[in-house]
Amino acid sequence: MLSNHLHNGIEAPKLAWSRLPNSEDGEPDTVGLVKKSDESSIDSLDYEVIENYAYRKEQAQRGKLYVGYYVMVKWFFALLIGIGTGLAAVFINLSVENFAGWKFALTFAIIQKSYVAGFLVYVLINLVLVFSSVYIVTQFAPAAAGSGIPEIKGYLNGVDMPGILLFRTLIGKIFGSIGSVGGGLALGKEGPLVHTGACIASLLGQGGSSKYHLRSRWLQIFHSDRDRRDLVTCGCAAGVSAAFRAPVGGVLFALEEVTSWWKSQLMWRVFFTSAIVAVVVRTAMGWCKSGKCGHFGSGGFIIWDISDGQEDYSFEEFLPMAVIGVIGGLLGALFNQLTFYIAYWRRNYLHKNGNRVKIIEACLISLITSIISFGLPLLRNCSPCPEANPDSGIECPRPPGMYGNYVNFYCSKDKEYNDLATIFFNTQDDAIRNLFSAKTIHEYSAQSLLTFLVMFYSLAVVTFGTAVPAGQFVPGIMIGSTYGRLVGMFVVKVYKKLNIEEGTYALLGAASFLGGSMRMTVSLCVIMVEITNNLKLLPLIMLVLLISKAVGDAFNEGLYEEQARLRSIPLLESRPKYQMRKMTAKEASGKRVISFPRVVKVADVVSILRSNNHNGFPVIDHARNGETLVIGLMLRSHLLVLLQSKVDFQHSPLPCDPKGSRSIRHTISEFVKPASSKGLSIHDIRLSSDDLEMYIDLALFLNPSPYIVPEDMSLTKVYNLFRQLGLRHIFVVPRPSRVIGLITRKDLLIEENDDSASMELQSTSVRARHRDKSKVGRNGDVERPLLTSLLV
Repeated sequence: MLSNHLHNGIEAPKLAWSRLPNSEDGEPDTVGLVKKSDESSIDSLDYEVIENYAYRKEQAQRGKLYVGYYVMVKWFFALLIGIGTGLAAVFINLSVENFAGWKFALTFAIIQKSYVAGFLVYVLINLVLVFSSVYIVTQFAPAAAGSGIPEIKGYLNGVDMPGILLFRTLIGKIFGSIGSVGGGLALGKEGPLVHTGACIASLLGQGGSSKYHLRSRWLQIFHSDRDRRDLVTCGCAAGVSAAFRAPVGGVLFALEEVTSWWKSQLMWRVFFTSAIVAVVVRTAMGWCKSGKCGHFGSGGFIIWDISDGQEDYSFEEFLPMAVIGVIGGLLGALFNQLTFYIAYWRRNYLHKNGNRVKIIEACLISLITSIISFGLPLLRNCSPCPEANPDSGIECPRPPGMYGNYVNFYCSKDKEYNDLATIFFNTQDDAIRNLFSAKTIHEYSAQSLLTFLVMFYSLAVVTFGTAVPAGQFVPGIMIGSTYGRLVGMFVVKVYKKLNIEEGTYALLGAASFLGGSMRMTVSLCVIMVEITNNLKLLPLIMLVLLISKAVGDAFNEGLYEEQARLRSIPLLESRPKYQMRKMTAKEASGKRVISFPRVVKVADVVSILRSNNHNGFPVIDHARNGETLVIGLMLRSHLLVLLQSKVDFQHSPLPCDPKGSRSIRHTISEFVKPASSKGLSIHDIRLSSDDLEMYIDLALFLNPSPYIVPEDMSLTKVYNLFRQLGLRHIFVVPRPSRVIGLITRKDLLIEENDDSASMELQSTSVRARHRDKSKVGRNGDVERPLLTSLLV
């Protein structure tokens, strides 16, 4: 791969961790990178259930009524996430469409008298919108820069980065997206909508924002990272569903692209959330059809209906379609590499000079974009309007930026249009709708399409990574549809068949570029089908996606993986590195293990916590025969809670009887780190000299059943176990000397009888029901039925 010179093989995650900042006070800068400071500001999330005495006691007190209430609240939160994300998407789209509509309407009115004055007004409006976006991000919400998908992907992978799910990040994402997209930058609002949905989900999960006094105790139900992870997953799917009006595509996007852990119950809630978003968006669009939404018309929410396009395709067309897939893979891989190098240069040189430089950079790019989008159409000769087709419903010409097709811009005659202005002097949604159009076969010239492809591709590369909310879905669709339409024009001229539509090839080009850049397959395929409303093209989209992804994978990783690597987000990808096959768990584990005795002196705990940054400590005890036993895992965050409360300090160094009269003075929620918070620090805890001489019995608070692997297990197997279970720590131990039991599938099949207190194995009940029909073996035991035998 082209980018492997920076990280190679197994050293990739180690380098990623080594480059992490060293401060809990470090805050993300405007491109999502983290400033370096004294202590680590990136932490892992605790997705594992800590089954200590407090947890078991709390679970024992919960009945079926509470479990039902808990499930109902999860579904209620899924409903709220869908409604909130849908309303946010409606607000963003209405704002972008209205700002763009006012801009184009005012500019068109002025250029009737003076093109110079119109150009100045056009540039000024774009500058104001982009300046508002970059100012909000740099001064108010640094974590709102970029698409946010790499950060959310890291969060669902188990990496907690401060600031990415705050209330101010949500506000910065919404208003920043309006400014950057409305200002005409070569960016999209779809990626930021995914981040917006995740922020809404996280804020609902923690009951609101305490900093801005927007908090409700009725919503403070979910305290664990595990529950918040499920909510954020629903938010990600809701963001995609709102961005593309593709509810099924949103579910598959969450499954394929951002999540590392999945279960059937979560899938149902994610599906429900996406459906709610679709209903909210549909309702808003129906309301806007009455003309109450200003300039919001046929544009806005992305759906490019090409159901009336090409109905059939021949075997001869597979070759040019395969060529489109190859082009998409090459251009997508090149896009990823160029954006990686430019973002790397920005981080190490340009953005080190402060926020003022970031604001100047964004405004300068806005100026260049405005000059290109306004100036290039002036250099293009106008074309005569085609004969009116009453079936198409498209008139020629039309004012710029209002309706889409056949824009009359700098034309000497009334019945002429500027094909380059039709793409440049339009909102991105309208421009894509024009390129996908099935009944405008001669609307564009090859020269105009090639000019737009080169210029917009360059603008997208340069713009991505600036200090504004930036998505790459829609710019990628515009780039791909441009060269796809070029290939379609070539196919029409060579094959000379009347049923070939250039818009169909534009759609395949868009899919190929997204597949070559983002490396998504299933979810992207479904999204493209949903937004085009043409199921007949599904096999063709699958073909170009497979080809473009295969070509792109030969050069580098996907866009989000490249950006996550640049931001030093230590992702655990779905496939372990090849070098891990030759390594064992013992070779990969740390050489220095710091452990605690069961009863530990407070002074020793403070000393160890101050001398290192470890987040998990084995707890050991001594058996009667003098053998050392590992009795569990103690988390740093739990130790800090015990030190701060001081209620569990004892004078005696002797262990307490956990089953005795001593009660648990803590609830599970006390040990959970607040969302989007740094949590407790050892430097924030004040202890007296008398406190330091006290002791703590850790048996009540440790995790007595951590995951354990033998020392000679291959690192590949450890990697898969770690990632699929969403773990934070795994103990590496010597190979055990004896086996006390063996669990098979039959031991995990449990049925619940009418008496809720009686739980028995299905194999046992089957054996009981068949006892009369079973034969007695030679040893006198009853033989197992066939079902039980097969399960062993």
